[in-house]
Amino acid sequence: MDYITVFPAVTRPQGDLGERNSMPRILITDDDAAICRSLELHYRQQGHDIVTAGNAAEAMARVEAEPFDAVVTDIRMPGEDGLSLMRRIRAARPNLPVIVMTAFQDLDSTVSAMQGGAVDYVPKPIDIGDLDTALDRAMALRSGGSARREAGDNTLVLTPEDGTSPMVGQSPAMQQVFKQIAIVSQSRATVLIEGESGTGKELVARAIHRASANAAAPFMAVNCAALVEDLLESEMFGHVKGAFTGAVSAHRGKIEMVGDGTLFLDEVAELSPAMQGKLLRVLEAREYSPVGSTAVLATDARFISATNADLAARVADGRFREDLYYRLRVMTIETPPLRDRRACFPRLVNHLLLRINRDLQRRIQGITSAAMDRLMAYAWPGNVRELENVLMKASVMERGRMITVAALPAEVRGDGGEDNQPAAATAGADPLSLSEMERRHIARVLEYTGWHKGRACEILGISRPKLQRQIERYGLKPD
Repeated sequence: MDYITVFPAVTRPQGDLGERNSMPRILITDDDAAICRSLELHYRQQGHDIVTAGNAAEAMARVEAEPFDAVVTDIRMPGEDGLSLMRRIRAARPNLPVIVMTAFQDLDSTVSAMQGGAVDYVPKPIDIGDLDTALDRAMALRSGGSARREAGDNTLVLTPEDGTSPMVGQSPAMQQVFKQIAIVSQSRATVLIEGESGTGKELVARAIHRASANAAAPFMAVNCAALVEDLLESEMFGHVKGAFTGAVSAHRGKIEMVGDGTLFLDEVAELSPAMQGKLLRVLEAREYSPVGSTAVLATDARFISATNADLAARVADGRFREDLYYRLRVMTIETPPLRDRRACFPRLVNHLLLRINRDLQRRIQGITSAAMDRLMAYAWPGNVRELENVLMKASVMERGRMITVAALPAEVRGDGGEDNQPAAATAGADPLSLSEMERRHIARVLEYTGWHKGRACEILGISRPKLQRQIERYGLKPD
């Protein structure tokens, strides 16, 4: 086991609750003694006073008896878990910042941690740089400064309400989206989700609803560009019998049916001026009238909108009401395009292929390295939706168990349709030394993971210290 270097223990000065050491005091709680020891050695070398605890009960006893500047705790521990510990700490020491860490990298853990009062969330395997940054922010908050929490390069899986369309993020931009979901779900403010077509805006809306206090209430979606104005008005507000030709019976609109749930307005930029005015009244007065009726109905629905258009530009051009624009964007979330999420590809492709196997009854086992290179090099103007379509076609075309370059569409393949072998392995190429092959492979894995050292270590099967030594040996640097 070469991932922990053991140094002689350092005697820690003790003090009562009223004393404060000049060095920051941090409590680290994890049932894994190796993790506690590794983090203790790392932060002692940085001049911190470190206390460790192996379970929540021991940690809480320490918090009640000693002063600390921050607490770092695992979530999953035998007995009381880290989330329960965090709530008890928040009740006993409201100003003591808590950072949670866990190997369970999903949206539910993030939401529970952030809503429970955590100042940050660090997935395992721990990227020590991410934890350092989280602690720096915690110290800034502790000292009265302000800091904006940013996401590290981590993988999180979002399972939507229907349980069939996981949303994957292994990039800082996607991690930030997950944290924004956790934050905005705590209120009922209107949310505007902006992003290119195919980036998963409806999945984000469903995740906000699922994480909210009204998750048991309905979630309904309306595509504002799919219906002509009269039908859209009836779809949203409902109508009474005889309101127009063909209205042979009364119809409840989705605003009424959703109750105190969430109404998702997709492609909201396409609303006509008349519909913009009617939606503005709903948002301002929380009331509306069905088509053909003089009755005024109240609504407690939460409104989440989405658009791939530049709404600010449409406001400037007079094509979208400025007052409605500001009503819609009380909170905003921007979904990043796939071309800015290269680090997401391995897990994203994996999840899409699993779903394709289930839906198309295929038995695809994976994708070759060369084919993955082509996927990562492509611009993806259609984003995740286009990627899923490409993988679906490739799964049908592929005769073997692994998707190859030949099964990809021409626009994704680029030059040639067969898997390319590494340059050193092609006929006529000069052979490479073992050292050079190792250097190229490590560089490729680091680039593949967006220089996320934790993921690179998993792929290479080596420890973080060894990876760091190889990086220094070969002089590798991120682009």
